[in-house]
Amino acid sequence: MKPPYYAVLFSNCLRNQDDVFYQNLSQNLRAQAEKQPGYIGLESYRNPDGKGITISYWENLEAVARWKKHSEHLVAQQYGREKAYSQYSVRVCEVTREHHFSNP
Repeated sequence: MKPPYYAVLFSNCLRNQDDVFYQNLSQNLRAQAEKQPGYIGLESYRNPDGKGITISYWENLEAVARWKKHSEHLVAQQYGREKAYSQYSVRVCEVTREHHFSNP
């Protein structure tokens, strides 16, 4: 990824980590995101206490807006508010610089 690009940070806390419907929905949503114009990548992490973060990367704000309005993403948003999450926050950030390190 070469800056500038955008990162959407989705911090959340699951109510029930054993929610099979949520797990399937999440996998399907990731597959759908990968097909979207402007999609760059995604990272997702979850702690044993249910707190987690998913960071998706996008080429521009138009791609971020399209993904927010994607029909399957809208279903997931509703399910998240009604059933899956006890809380969440979304942050959209512009990445203007990045650095990498690798120890072979």
